[in-house]
Amino acid sequence: MPGDHKVAEEIAGRVRRSALHAPGERSRSFPGTSHDDPHHPTAVDAPMAVLSFEDPAPLQGTRAIPSEVPVNLVYGGIPFAVMMTTPSDLEDFAMGFSLTEGVIQDPADIRGIRMEPEENGLRLAIDLTPDRLHEHLARKRALSGRTGCGLCGIDDLAALRQARVPEGTAPVIALSAIRSALNNLDHEQALNERTHAVHAAAWADLDGTIRFVREDVGRHNALDKLIGALCRAGTERGDGFIVVTSRCSFELVEKVAAFGARTLIAISAPTSLALERARLLDITLIGIARRDSITVFHGLERLAYQDSL
Repeated sequence: MPGDHKVAEEIAGRVRRSALHAPGERSRSFPGTSHDDPHHPTAVDAPMAVLSFEDPAPLQGTRAIPSEVPVNLVYGGIPFAVMMTTPSDLEDFAMGFSLTEGVIQDPADIRGIRMEPEENGLRLAIDLTPDRLHEHLARKRALSGRTGCGLCGIDDLAALRQARVPEGTAPVIALSAIRSALNNLDHEQALNERTHAVHAAAWADLDGTIRFVREDVGRHNALDKLIGALCRAGTERGDGFIVVTSRCSFELVEKVAAFGARTLIAISAPTSLALERARLLDITLIGIARRDSITVFHGLERLAYQDSL
C-alpha cells in the first residue's frame, strides 16, 4: 500500500519531531528492518550525550531509538482501541489483535485492512464480515492502551477475556530445539539490536528453527503481530512454539491460547495468574529461559532430551 506507507511516514515523522528534537536539532530516519518498508521507519537516530560516573566529560553523538505511534483500531467505522505501537507489520498487528481480543474467531472474519491518516497517529480500518461485525458491535468495548496495555478499558472483572483450551495434543519438544531457538533469537531481533528498547515474539519450528519474529515497543503488540503473521501464513498451531523476550503475564498466555498454540517460552518468570491460566489451558509454560537452562512451570512431561522423541 504505497500511499499508506507515505502517510505513515509523514505521521511518524511528525510524532518523532514533537517528541525527540531539542531546538535546532534534527534526527534522521533509521533504515527499515527486514519486515519494514523504507517509507515506514521503526526507529530514528536521536541526539544524545553519555555521562560516565568516573569522567564528567560528556560523550556526544546519536543513538537509535524506537518509533512509537498511536494506532487506532476501528471496526465498522467505530473506534475500538488506541494502542501505542512500533509502526511496522501493522496488518499482522490488526489480524493478531483482532483474534486475541475476541473480535474475530477466524482470520476469514476479516475482509480487508486499510491504514489511514489521523491527526496524531494512524488508523487501522478493519472490515469484518457482516455477521462478525454484528456480533462485535453487540460486544462494544472501548480500549485505550499506553504501550500494549492488556486490561485498559475493562470496567468489570467478568469482562476479562478467557480463551478456550486449545484443540489437539500438545507437542513434545526436544530441549535441543528450545536451546537452538534461544541461541539464535538475538540475531533475529534487528530493531532491538539497534535500539535495545523493544520486545520480540518469535515462532520456532519443532526443530528450533526460527521462522517468524515480530518486534514492538509493547510486549502484547509484538505477540499480536506474531500471531497475525502466523494466521496470514496459515501456520499449523501444533508445528512449533512461541518465545517472548519479556515477563510472562496472564494476557500473553490468553493470547497464545486464543491462537491455539500449546507452548510458550518466556525469557523472564511468569506471574501467578499466568501460571494458573497455563495450567487450566494446559499450555506448556517455560520461564527464565537462558542459553544454559530453562525453568519449567507446566508441561514437564512434554520435554525430551532426544530429538527423536
